[in-house]
Amino acid sequence: MKNLIFISIIVITVLLTACSNEEVVNDRYTFIGEGAYWEAEYVFESEETQKDKNGRTAYSTINSDVFTLSYKGDVEEMQTIEKIEYNYKTSAGEGSGSREFDEPPTDITLRSNSSDNGAKVYEDEIIPVIVKWDGLEETFELLNKSE
Repeated sequence: MKNLIFISIIVITVLLTACSNEEVVNDRYTFIGEGAYWEAEYVFESEETQKDKNGRTAYSTINSDVFTLSYKGDVEEMQTIEKIEYNYKTSAGEGSGSREFDEPPTDITLRSNSSDNGAKVYEDEIIPVIVKWDGLEETFELLNKSE
């Protein structure tokens, strides 16, 4: 009797698994780049689920990203800085941020992150970055360094 129940459970599990038409695709891309003064990293993660439901294909996507901008030099060089602004652009949209300083900084790293169900960033993108600080501006590109 126990063997019959065990075999029935295995058969039901196999049938349910075979009937599930769900496919999950995970992507993770790390884009890196630098200029003379600044370096940045943009990490994009996506989980796309595709499943057949009532003869139709349904998609759902969850995306998240983290952008990190860091000053390459010695923080002592930036003791008089008042404000930093940055902007980057991907096929999924734009990101930007700023930071103001009331006193000399001890660290010049800016981070932003988001998550949404929107558009996807592609692995072959080139992401332009613009950094502005105290009347200066630097532009550079981020390239995918994922393996």
